[in-house]
Amino acid sequence: MNSDLKAAVLERCRRMEIPLIGIASTDRWENPPFQPWMPEEFYPQSIFPEARSVIVIGLPVHLPVLETTPSIYYHELYKTVNTLLDQYTYRLASFLNDCGYPSVFVPRDGYGSIEVLQKSPIAFFSHRHAALLAGLGTFGVNNTLITPKYGPRVRFGSVLTAADLPPDPMLSDDLCTRCMLCVRACPAGALDERDYPEGLTDKAACAANSAKLARRHISPCGICINVCPVGEDRRHYASKNPDGADLRRRAREHVRKYGGL
Repeated sequence: MNSDLKAAVLERCRRMEIPLIGIASTDRWENPPFQPWMPEEFYPQSIFPEARSVIVIGLPVHLPVLETTPSIYYHELYKTVNTLLDQYTYRLASFLNDCGYPSVFVPRDGYGSIEVLQKSPIAFFSHRHAALLAGLGTFGVNNTLITPKYGPRVRFGSVLTAADLPPDPMLSDDLCTRCMLCVRACPAGALDERDYPEGLTDKAACAANSAKLARRHISPCGICINVCPVGEDRRHYASKNPDGADLRRRAREHVRKYGGL
């Protein structure tokens, strides 16, 4: 395994100010941590046969902006994070190619529109499963990947590479507290109280809600990741002002009045 190359990749990520990075070997898809698991056609080596490792990066969704959801503010932040993920993973893949290791980046979503998602609610590659196998977090009741630092308020991107890189250890302890705040808060009623993968998001209900918000130009929803209590970012943004909660409520109300229908 190429430890020096991994160190060089980590340094590239540091220079790009990427806060979360993990690496999984492709054989982890062949030895899944739970069942049921995805079909083989969704494995990284089925998408890019040369793949030996998957590099996963994560960028945070800043909590004060997310708290305004649904809003144009969160809508724009979501687009910005997606753009950065594509740029960073493209640059990492290019770096590895220049080093002599065939590599490709995977776009952060993998579907063309909300309308496409309603008809076929599955992307060709799962970044959240890759992030799980790369040791960045564990699944929550809301079917998202929960990280220690940002809870589920993270977007992920991946690079499939022929480089044989030392993998990172997977997290052993579940981070989900099973508080059920996400289940109760979901406006589409798309979640239930069972743990993933027994409990699955009602993708049709979730996509229908997203389509409704898209028509108002304020998608995505994001409520299930907003209410999750897990994450160091909660303490980071905790207000020490005795009037802080009221001021933030007023700020949210102001933002929601503008930029959408």
